[in-house]
Amino acid sequence: MNEPPPAQDPEETFMRRALSLARRGRGFTSPNPMVGAVLVRDGEMIASGWHHRVGLPHAEIKALNQCRKRGISARGATLFVTLEPCCTHGRTPPCTDSIIAAGIHRVIVGAIDPNPHHAGRGLALLRKAGIHVTAGVMADESNRLNEAFNHWIVHHTPFVTAKAAMTLDGKIATADGDSHWITSVTARKHAMTLRAGADAILVGIGTVLADDPALTIRQAARGGRERVTARRRIILDGRARSPLDSRLLNDAFADKTIVVVGLSAPSRAVAALEKKVTVLRAPERDGKINLRWLLSQLGRDGITSLLVEGGGEVHSSFFETKAVHRIAFYYGPKVLGGRDARKAVAGDGVRDLKTACALTNPEWEWVGPDLFVTAKVRSD
Repeated sequence: MNEPPPAQDPEETFMRRALSLARRGRGFTSPNPMVGAVLVRDGEMIASGWHHRVGLPHAEIKALNQCRKRGISARGATLFVTLEPCCTHGRTPPCTDSIIAAGIHRVIVGAIDPNPHHAGRGLALLRKAGIHVTAGVMADESNRLNEAFNHWIVHHTPFVTAKAAMTLDGKIATADGDSHWITSVTARKHAMTLRAGADAILVGIGTVLADDPALTIRQAARGGRERVTARRRIILDGRARSPLDSRLLNDAFADKTIVVVGLSAPSRAVAALEKKVTVLRAPERDGKINLRWLLSQLGRDGITSLLVEGGGEVHSSFFETKAVHRIAFYYGPKVLGGRDARKAVAGDGVRDLKTACALTNPEWEWVGPDLFVTAKVRSD
């Protein structure tokens, strides 16, 4: 006789609900984190909320406001929230003040505030007010939700994900540049969720010259229509070779395009680009854009997450600089072969396996006929 599955911890049940709500803010809250909140009394959820967009009320306030609209008192209730409530004045007042004023009895938190200047302060204020506090419920899931924000708030540079679609033997195109299509429609739709969750998307000039990409986000909308949006789009173009008629410089989202050129780029070509889009002049190292400098600039501009879509030489530069934090690779069921076929990660590579880029916690998922792999890059 089969044994019934173990009952789920009620605390985890409500925290999962809060996490699910938090994910609704993906792509809209940056440079704030995604946060979800649930108010519970007598084992029943009485209100919920999530942070919709930067500058709007935080998740805890949304849940408390929902209580008021329903004519329900939050006094004596338990608050489940995926991230430690804020305790400082920013774009909005401190959430801790509202939680205390509402008479919340207990607060259960997923992750601690990653900001070293604020970590634990919100919980300490709640405890001082007599509120029972439990921290660390589903902490791993809560931290993973905001891994980009957590990195940015500590290091002041974007969290970098290297994304590529390749054959089983690691090729992204033939020697002549043909790459349409290595992966399926299903995988390409899945990849749009990566773009939607990023603050900016980066490609090299080689990709622009070969493919003339749009780097837009195409997702289904109501009525079966396709909704097209865009994040900031960055071209690494050391010699200012971006074609003036390319889509990234002329479409409806051209105001979101940044062309990064080297200080030694021809001034006439740079001036022509500046008439169309934003141009960022960057110092060079060994004839290439200094990526460390660039990432610092992007971090100062509030870009918390950067999706690097290559090509192979650009990926290689990011890996060699040790600037990649996560990989997101799609493998189509094809073998391309060819010594001159284009690789997902090119460059000179490593000569010693001990110095190879090591990955941790890989996650494998079938996306239609294709295999999607994501993993963190080991930092040691």
